[in-house]
Amino acid sequence: MAYRLEVSEATVFRIIETMKEMQAPICYDLERQSYIYTHQTQFKCGFYVEELNLIDKRNLSGGFAFNNLSQLLEF
Repeated sequence: MAYRLEVSEATVFRIIETMKEMQAPICYDLERQSYIYTHQTQFKCGFYVEELNLIDKRNLSGGFAFNNLSQLLEF
């Protein structure tokens, strides 16, 4: 896989660990000597737009500055 992706083996292992951290149903199959998905899986990659709630907006803008920014935008 590392050869096909033109990356090091260490990079492949880091990718697999990241996938596991993201709850991907992946494990090593001794019989196939390869990593496999243990369940049917969908993978989405891209940018997604979603409406933020007030707390998320406040956290995104750095906390208290949100109130000032919000008031300026209403002006």
